[in-house]
Amino acid sequence: MTDARPGRPAVTRRNVLRLGGAAIPAAALLGRDSPPAQAAPAPLRLAEKKTSMQLTWMGHSCIRIEQSGFVTVIDPGILSAPGAADGADVLLISHRHLDHYDTSKIAAAAAARPGLPIWTNKEVAALLEQSGAASGARVHVIGHGDAFEAGGLRVHCYGEWHAPIYPGIPQVRNTGFLVDGRLFHPGDAFTDPGVPVELLLLQLIGFYTKTSLSADYVKQLKPARVAPVHDATLTPAGQQGEDAVFSADPPTGLGTGVPYFRPAPGVPFEF
Repeated sequence: MTDARPGRPAVTRRNVLRLGGAAIPAAALLGRDSPPAQAAPAPLRLAEKKTSMQLTWMGHSCIRIEQSGFVTVIDPGILSAPGAADGADVLLISHRHLDHYDTSKIAAAAAARPGLPIWTNKEVAALLEQSGAASGARVHVIGHGDAFEAGGLRVHCYGEWHAPIYPGIPQVRNTGFLVDGRLFHPGDAFTDPGVPVELLLLQLIGFYTKTSLSADYVKQLKPARVAPVHDATLTPAGQQGEDAVFSADPPTGLGTGVPYFRPAPGVPFEF
């Protein structure tokens, strides 16, 4: 992406890092005239793939997993697509923050599928009971070290607490989900499951994180591949900047050594 007007530096990875927002046209920062989102590249195919799944990024931190006709949805929040939880056979909820926990989406999914299993920590389970949003659903309370099966996929639970936001702001409970021993959704925490991860859903922006913390997390876990999530508050230009630095090596990139790709919202890809 470049701006050809005289007197304005080209929007390159180097200039974004050197000049910050000054390197990006105001129209781009406002979301105007930005290029369309790129489609996800061909999925990574590892030799020891256990189960073929279709993944769909439903916006922000919500991911939809389909395997043999069974639909698992993780973190349908207020910033995810309106139909993010439609047709869900099971819901996994990492924590209580509204960008991960939308009672209207949960209630609609529970009404459409009586007995809908919902797996979450005790804090969210209590909120679901108080709100009545999960009426008719079967809520299962889980925590760090627990494991369960959802539609033939084994899910392991990691972590207890949300990453710190600021002194004085209470931490809420947070559970990360490792699906099929390959896909890790950490919620809003930098939990290390202590096992190899094939695809890490990486949080890009939030009150608790910044680019350097997310990069350190990638370097710590060393997953086979990374896909960004938790970035609904970024402008298109902001997303492009994050994609650029995570995709490249020094001096213009972070040099995590891990392949990075951005799925197209709402478009399934094979994993």
